[in-house]
Amino acid sequence: MNGITTTKRLVGTAMFAALAYVTSMLEFPIFPAAPFLKLDFSAVFIALAAFIFGPVYGVAACFIKELIAYLTKSSTGGIGEIANFIVISGYILIPSIVYCYKKGLTTVIITILMGCAVQIALALLSNRFIMFPLFFGDEAESWFNSLWAFILAFNAIKAVAVSIVTILLYKRISGFIKRI
Repeated sequence: MNGITTTKRLVGTAMFAALAYVTSMLEFPIFPAAPFLKLDFSAVFIALAAFIFGPVYGVAACFIKELIAYLTKSSTGGIGEIANFIVISGYILIPSIVYCYKKGLTTVIITILMGCAVQIALALLSNRFIMFPLFFGDEAESWFNSLWAFILAFNAIKAVAVSIVTILLYKRISGFIKRI
């Protein structure tokens, strides 16, 4: 188990979930035509938790962050948090599972790109089948058809930006966590 105790993993998971939640408050729209698509870097801390402690702890950090967001700042009645949980969990699972067995920057880059593709696909699916039907009802399909390109571009930008920041921070933060 990487030489990291269960207590350290639990505390670290809580810490990364809290950092992700605080970071999620610093969100901003990047497409005026779709102002509900807001970029934030909270997934960086979820990805770091998954790489440092393992995929289960990364998903747990994501769940905790989304639960806190639902309880304190949700404007979607929990629907957005559920969709975000699905999308971010999908993004972190492939890289963090593979990283448990094969370490190295090349492996991380290849698998994180796979995670980006999964994130984009899950974002399109969750918007089409969860978010849009619950918010737009019978007009969901026409709304999605007019906005899918923005959803695709937004999630591509977000996935790549989060991936770059995660890769740049990982070695610095993981070394610090392991020394504690």
